[in-house]
Amino acid sequence: MAPFQRKSKASQTGERAHEADHPSSLLAVFGPDKPLRLDCGIDLAPFQIPYQAYGHLNADRSNAILICHALTGDQHVANVHPVTGKPGWWDTMIGPGKAFDTDRYYVICSNCIGSCYGSTGPSSLDPQTGKPYGLRFPVVTVRDMVNVQRHLMDHLGIEKLLCVTGGSMGGMQALQW
Repeated sequence: MAPFQRKSKASQTGERAHEADHPSSLLAVFGPDKPLRLDCGIDLAPFQIPYQAYGHLNADRSNAILICHALTGDQHVANVHPVTGKPGWWDTMIGPGKAFDTDRYYVICSNCIGSCYGSTGPSSLDPQTGKPYGLRFPVVTVRDMVNVQRHLMDHLGIEKLLCVTGGSMGGMQALQW
């Protein structure tokens, strides 16, 4: 290998593959009894969505804020990424005393369906074939992404969000909300 070519620690240790299949994030798993109806007309089940949460949910569950990530983002919005070791992509915005103050708010960021960072996607096993979905994985829309987030909010017992925000594709999700 040339001196300027170097494998990342993640690719050397297999961490990247492990994170895709078994994320180190919190994980919501939805079984066949709670399928996700996609805009393309397919029911996706079972499926899983990893997410990160910061702060504490208050007793009446009224302080939840949802952060939606951009196309190249993931759920690691304000924590060190387990594969790259880099700080969260919105670390400057989330935390005690910051714009999204985790002393006051419960901040959630879920991964998008179809992603390679722990959500059910093309590399996941298709329960009908036992093989990875690959190119057979259904097309997902921004509305599908929001429906997954709604499933997650129901799972967490959150009936109403105080705020939904995000940039780029995350902004499109916020508008869909």
